[in-house]
Amino acid sequence: MEAQEILQDIYFVLLYGFVIGLSVAAALYLQLRRGNAIAPEVKSPVRLRRWAEAFLVAIALSHVFWVFYAKHPTPAVYWVVCGLDMFMLYPTITGVLVSMLQDRKRPVWPVLVALVPALVLVALCIIRGDEVLFLPLSIYAIALYALIILYMVFAVRKYGRWLRDNYADLENKEVWQSFIILAIFLLFFVMYNSISENGLVLVYIFQIGCIIIVALLLWRVETLPELTANAVPEAERENLEQEQKRKASKMDALLKKQCESKQLYLQNDLTLAQLSGAIGTNRTYLSQHFAQQGITYNAYINGLRIRHFVRLYQEAVADGRAFTAQQLASESGYRSYSTFSTTFKQVMGTTVAAWMRSAGK
Repeated sequence: MEAQEILQDIYFVLLYGFVIGLSVAAALYLQLRRGNAIAPEVKSPVRLRRWAEAFLVAIALSHVFWVFYAKHPTPAVYWVVCGLDMFMLYPTITGVLVSMLQDRKRPVWPVLVALVPALVLVALCIIRGDEVLFLPLSIYAIALYALIILYMVFAVRKYGRWLRDNYADLENKEVWQSFIILAIFLLFFVMYNSISENGLVLVYIFQIGCIIIVALLLWRVETLPELTANAVPEAERENLEQEQKRKASKMDALLKKQCESKQLYLQNDLTLAQLSGAIGTNRTYLSQHFAQQGITYNAYINGLRIRHFVRLYQEAVADGRAFTAQQLASESGYRSYSTFSTTFKQVMGTTVAAWMRSAGK
């Protein structure tokens, strides 16, 4: 369907304008508001907010540019808009994705370098004034997208291991769900912009997808807590190797005395850094200690919490007191019952309900 025909649909024009307005409003919100409206208690990563703003502005500008093309549908304008789309959207969405990973700061400049061949192809298309290079450009755009996604798959897996090594409570810290949704949207975007003729239903779906992605991005920015300060520096690992060997035999005793006896594990957002400070050691050394035991920090804390839940359950049954699993989970250090039930199954090998039935409730 030609761009001029699409603009004759008043409902589509209204939807299109709404997407532009929503993107701009969301960008201004992230720029001007100091706190979070969705999760006021969360301090969001500043870098993620800035890249999210840039991506939202890029979405709005992309829509404006395509309106300009609809008004001036010449090959030169079409190729200029395509080039601007790639130059704006690829780096900004990459910035959003890598900013979610807070174990270290990942650069975005490689994407800009990788865009140079695409921009050269766009320039050749403008000079030639034909569509001979349209297919190579589309293939390159999709290939570049695929490389970005492939890199992020490995980065997200590594980030998940880093989280489990450093945090007891992973709720709202993991990013793989958001990454998958963003990746699907971007795939749809690349496919959409690689097809010269699009049906009206497809363009409607794409605009609705834009609304969903703006909402998702706002939610992710406001609920993802800043974690960078708790990262484990690589240089610090080497400096503490000798200290690790000297203190390894005392670590279990320290953990039992300071963490298990004092029930620090009941603090629902206890971090590796906080626990290491409580027992008078270094978070890097403590992380290495858990690695030597073949477990992660997350597994250690959750093992203590599940055992605490079992103990509370047995005491309540023995005393004949009324209780709920949700209540006992909360008393065992879990802010979210869904997180507790998932962890319980991982540790005990069965569901909470099945275990309670077998325990004789």
